[in-house]
Amino acid sequence: MIGSNCSPFQTAIQISDFNRPFHIQLLSFLSRPRKLSSGVLSANRSEMDWIRRIGGGCFKDRRNSKDLKVEADSGGEDFFSSAANPPPEHLVIMVNGIIGSISAFGIVFVEVAFTQKFFTNAADWRWAAQQFVKKVPDKVIVHRSECNSSKLTFDGVDLMGERLAAEVLAVVRHKPEVRKISFVAHSLGGLVARFAVGKLYEHSPDDGHAAVSRIASNEEHVNDSMQSIEHPFKARIAGLEPMNFITFATPHLGSKGNKQLPFLCGLPFLERRASQTAHLIAGRTGKHLFLNDQDDGKPPLLLQMVNDSDNLKFISALRAFKRRVAYANANYDHMVGWRTSSIRRQNELPPKSNLLIKDEKYPHIVNIERETMDNIRNKASSIVGDQPVDLEEEMIRGLTQVPWERVDVSFRKSNQRYVAHSTIQVKSYWLNSDGADVIFHMIDNFLF
Repeated sequence: MIGSNCSPFQTAIQISDFNRPFHIQLLSFLSRPRKLSSGVLSANRSEMDWIRRIGGGCFKDRRNSKDLKVEADSGGEDFFSSAANPPPEHLVIMVNGIIGSISAFGIVFVEVAFTQKFFTNAADWRWAAQQFVKKVPDKVIVHRSECNSSKLTFDGVDLMGERLAAEVLAVVRHKPEVRKISFVAHSLGGLVARFAVGKLYEHSPDDGHAAVSRIASNEEHVNDSMQSIEHPFKARIAGLEPMNFITFATPHLGSKGNKQLPFLCGLPFLERRASQTAHLIAGRTGKHLFLNDQDDGKPPLLLQMVNDSDNLKFISALRAFKRRVAYANANYDHMVGWRTSSIRRQNELPPKSNLLIKDEKYPHIVNIERETMDNIRNKASSIVGDQPVDLEEEMIRGLTQVPWERVDVSFRKSNQRYVAHSTIQVKSYWLNSDGADVIFHMIDNFLF
């Protein structure tokens, strides 16, 4: 964050700049000389406003913008329609990824890395949140989390999850009208959200029809939960009914392993070196992603998170959601591999020849798999005794105790393919607009 003791830019952005073409504004901004303060670039308020503007997308769809309201709440931002009456009952929590998730766009990252709070988090999910409210203004309130920004994303998945859980509880306290909750997370944010829902999970006897209705409407959960209608229960996240848990390009299996961090090109010596040095770059988060943490002799955190423990019910929390969806880049994602983001073994990845456009409305959606409990049981029986059980296999077996929808995405023909990791969530519309159909696919298939 920019403090008051920081030196301003030598040349401030003028009000007239906002009337100039965008590409001229950007070139002008990047060409201006800067001062360094304690090794960090600094900015004044007018330039921060400009960065927020481009971070949110300069080509905004302004339809219904007069009804779209954005308010600060519990350190994040709420997006909602002021025309909605009564207020929506469904709270959607959107969670950002790690600080480096825009690093593929090198020049802009270098120029604005000093203001991740203003740029990265200002861009993360902002466009998608706006589209959500515009498409279903009477159904959702969208909260864009900002509790894990900038260097806080290096603190580790557990600490970030604790902060997210606290933020969600604070938001829920401010909104007594909400009854349902969903999570939509990008990259590392998916792991953070999985930890947070484990913290927020509640399971207790129910006094009536609500739990029975929920169980009856979700047959797969009935079969798997070992519960019966005679002993009704309710599973809640932060006291609300869990609906959708959706991740975009999340390294569910971590970043350790062949081609799980694609920019290393699958070269074993580079992958070993990355595993050994990740903590020097990304702190405790790096240790967690590469499964190098064994605090107090415990298994790596990501391995712990594929089962329930005495205090944290990670799988029970995931099972409580009516849908679990993993959107994964099938190619050109240099940060997160296809296996880890889609929770698959190598031999389960669809052949590239099968990755075809299924619906012209969503040109970048190339494959959809909907898993059932029967699929899971059949798959489990077929691999018993046949598959070596390493850490990755243990995580796959743990996470697939519950069914997932897998949505494979390809930007192979897009000019934005080299920033696929950010394009899949439309981090900034001016840079990642080709991912818009992926966001609309998510919204169109959302359970309300």
